[in-house]
Parts: sequence; structure tokens; C-alpha cells
Amino acid sequence: MYLVLVMMAILLFSSISKGIGSPQIWVIEMAQFTMAAYYLLGGGYSMQMDAHVRMDVFYGTWSAKRQAITDALTVLCLITYLVMLFYGGVSSSLYALEYGQKNYSSWAPPLAPIKLIMTGGILLMLLQVLATFAQNVADVLGKPFDVEQHPEETSV
Repeated sequence: MYLVLVMMAILLFSSISKGIGSPQIWVIEMAQFTMAAYYLLGGGYSMQMDAHVRMDVFYGTWSAKRQAITDALTVLCLITYLVMLFYGGVSSSLYALEYGQKNYSSWAPPLAPIKLIMTGGILLMLLQVLATFAQNVADVLGKPFDVEQHPEETSV
């Protein structure tokens, strides 16, 4: 969450430097890199906190088992997407490291650090999605992992 503050500081610096007549060439790209890191590192956390956006037109009226089945099916699609994204991220990161890839701009920063951060964020989200899938399958089978969410399932 602190990356948003870092990005705001970078953009504030950009505004001030333009105002005093010495604009910096690196600020916009650095803000973009910071925002990409923020989004990708926050994806797994938002899945863990169940804070992602869900269309609740029909979902809210379904039984807990039907919700878990639907979640498991949609998470399978997300797992497929994230595996492909991770594969591309690893390939792109290795290329950037091997050839010293730089961005095509006047600042020309090396791209390996941000690509490694992005690939790490994708991996963290993939791990969280796998855990969410396991939890959904356990809910479908009637053996939930989280007792706090399902206190009626506990036996004394």
C-alpha cells in the first residue's frame, strides 16, 4: 500500500520540477513502474482478503455450495491465465537479464528489475489463487478450512 505514496511523491516531484522549469525525464516512467508493481504485488493480497470485485446479481442468492462451485470454476480459468502470464513473465525477465534490455526512451532504464517484480507478483497471486481453489474445493466437499467463516461446521 505504501507504493501508492511513493508514486504520489514521484508525481509531486514531477509537478514541482516542471513548475520551476527543470522537468525530469525519468519521473513518468518511474511512476508507471511503481504503479505496475503496486497492482501486481497487490493482486494476491486482494484475493486473500476476498476484496476483489464480484458481480452479485445472482451470486448473493445462491447457496454456499453453489457459490463455492462457481468460484472453483472461475478460479480454474484464472489459474490458466496466471500460469500463461507467469510463463511469459519468466521468459521476458530472463531475456531482460541476459541481454541487459533497456526501455526505448530518453531515460532508457533497465527493464530487468521491474520485470522481476512483476513476475514475482504474478507468482504470489498464482499461489494465492491455488490456495483459494483448494478452499473452494473443500467448501464444495463440506470440509471448509476456515472455521471462523463456517462456525456451524465445527463439532464440540
